[in-house]
Amino acid sequence: MAQSAKRVVLASRPVGEPKQSDFRIEDYAIPSPNDGQVLLRTIWLSLDPYMRGRMSDGPSYSAPVPIDGVMEGGAVCEVMDSKFPDLKKGDIVLSHTGWQQYAVADGKVLRKIDPKIAPISTAVGVLGMPGMTAYTGLLEIGKPKAGETVVVAAASGAVGSAVGQIAKIKGCRAVGIAGGKDKCDYVKKELGFDECIDHRDPDMAAKLKAACPKGIDVYFENVGGAVFEAVYPLLNAFARIPVCGLIADYNTIFGKDTPAPKWANSIMRAILVKRLNFRGFIVSDFNAMYPEFIRDMPGWVRDGKVKHKEFVTEGLESAPGAFMGLLKGANFGKQLVRVGPDKA
Repeated sequence: MAQSAKRVVLASRPVGEPKQSDFRIEDYAIPSPNDGQVLLRTIWLSLDPYMRGRMSDGPSYSAPVPIDGVMEGGAVCEVMDSKFPDLKKGDIVLSHTGWQQYAVADGKVLRKIDPKIAPISTAVGVLGMPGMTAYTGLLEIGKPKAGETVVVAAASGAVGSAVGQIAKIKGCRAVGIAGGKDKCDYVKKELGFDECIDHRDPDMAAKLKAACPKGIDVYFENVGGAVFEAVYPLLNAFARIPVCGLIADYNTIFGKDTPAPKWANSIMRAILVKRLNFRGFIVSDFNAMYPEFIRDMPGWVRDGKVKHKEFVTEGLESAPGAFMGLLKGANFGKQLVRVGPDKA
């Protein structure tokens, strides 16, 4: 095994959109595990929009990545050396070791992955954090009922695609919003949504209204911005709005106080008059639901009721560019980086 490896660290805090110079790729000596620890080789690195928030030092639900610190993120790894009794060399685990080729981790915080259940990359995708985000946010906050209309933004992405398909399983009308004809065709024809609206279409608001003739009962918010402005007038009384992300605004809202938009008073009035239920959430809020998620989702994937798509770039060096593209919607499906060989 090599004696040194590469990692990506945060070189500076972005102002607006992240740029290549905000990251630095550096060499480091591969560490050795102590008692209770394991040495991990990263195979699959997950890139997710929430990482933009970790690059800023403004108030948030989690501490920011320090300058010169390794960029954080979930990863699927192979155990290369173990001093933890429950893991052995060759085991595949889910870790949170970030953007680096090798890392030492406490064995107690790792979750073992069975490669026989599904491709191991799904542990950071449809059977991992994005899938559980969709499952818990929709079912616990959205509480969809058969016959209702569920709308989800970023519908071709890792979270949004699962939201719509789960809505269909629950007997709902599923309407997606995505960027571009190819993504919209995939959402409707491959994933089985009832409709999908292109957010780049100048007539997006009118087409969304036509796709939701009975209004919107559940809106799963991933995007914010102009998409929310088109959704907002269509919300029915007692609509539920799980707020998972605001990717359209991430490059402007992090790191500073953002004034309320001009239409904030209109939203507050609608919340009162229509009795709307907005609830922001982080997937860890629902850790207690993991047994239910792992009971349902693998079966839905196996039976073809929930399909998923992966968007893969090769090599750790590709991570900064892939992440910047992710924030602009360049990915088509779950954004992954293949850091090392997947022997499983």
